[in-house]
Amino acid sequence: MSVLKQGAFYTGKYRNLFKEIGYSEEEVEAKLEKAWSELFDEDSDMRIYYPMGDDKGYILDTGNLDVRTEGMSYGMMMAVQMNKKEMFDRLWNFSNTYMQHSEGRYKDYFAWHCKPDGTRISQGPAPDGEEFFAMALFFASNRWGDGPEPYNYAEQAKKILRACVHQGENGLGDPMWDPATKLIKFIPESPFSDPSYHLPHFYDLFALQADDKDRPFWKEAAEASRAYLHKACHPETGLSPEYAEYDGTPAKPQPHGDFGHFFSDAYRVAANIGLDWEWFRRDPWQIGQSNRLQAFFRGIDVADYRRYTIDGKPFEEPALHPIGLLATNAMASLAADGPDAQHFVRLFWETPLRSGERRYYDNCLYFFSLLALSGNFRIY
Repeated sequence: MSVLKQGAFYTGKYRNLFKEIGYSEEEVEAKLEKAWSELFDEDSDMRIYYPMGDDKGYILDTGNLDVRTEGMSYGMMMAVQMNKKEMFDRLWNFSNTYMQHSEGRYKDYFAWHCKPDGTRISQGPAPDGEEFFAMALFFASNRWGDGPEPYNYAEQAKKILRACVHQGENGLGDPMWDPATKLIKFIPESPFSDPSYHLPHFYDLFALQADDKDRPFWKEAAEASRAYLHKACHPETGLSPEYAEYDGTPAKPQPHGDFGHFFSDAYRVAANIGLDWEWFRRDPWQIGQSNRLQAFFRGIDVADYRRYTIDGKPFEEPALHPIGLLATNAMASLAADGPDAQHFVRLFWETPLRSGERRYYDNCLYFFSLLALSGNFRIY
């Protein structure tokens, strides 16, 4: 095989970057288990997971005291990676019962946030939730097998992806992917995208597992997203905007604010590129991109992380989620081969989970990075 065909999808082998810089497998396993306990055990004051009744549970956004499809789908992905089926099923049952629409313009999409009792706060969806729900469900089907509805995981995943591609063909609603460009939208109604939503490594797997008629679409979407990220990431800093037009340029200010800068959503781009390289290695540009991003942040202390223009000018406003940003900078080391790759892995290892009310988003990104850098964010 060529060098570009040696990703984990082909080899079944996953790098353990902590081991590469000298930590033992026992130390790595202990760190992963400790982080899991801090985030998910009922007696932990750091926890973000709350069981509900006999068969449900939710991930709490501790800063906003609500439940989001982002967190629910992230929690499901964490659970399937850690082989925690009961927790996975509780999260999925909550999401399916309270958040997923059964009719109307958003049929089979999910209301993007609700109260912890399941009452919807907003009806509209956020597509990053749908794509993570679908991937986690396919992994659950492949790891544990399908059960009775709603635990017929593969069919539930296909139903979500069917809506993402075909919603609106009957005149009601909108698809989550722009049919002309094959790019994911910020919301179904928007004429622009969010670079951090682009998960080509998921779409390549959807192309193997979605409805037969939609598999060519997902293959095209994967290649379109890889090409899009070339345009959305700044050629010198590696920074990408929170929202971007379909041509990759920063999006115009929106009614809820100006998000044409590097801010909290955009942190995830580095992590997504790193994981895409680890799994598929289809785009060698990802190596240089990851090196550029790490070079930009190398001289900045984590405590001084901020919002930035994509060409690197800092705002007065500090980063809301500095630990999350460090986690994604470290996850870029899956693709990076420059002088900063090991630095960020070591710095991340030495940094604890975030405590306090704003811990939810940081620690979700932290746990994904911990999984990925230890070789435990796997394809099932």
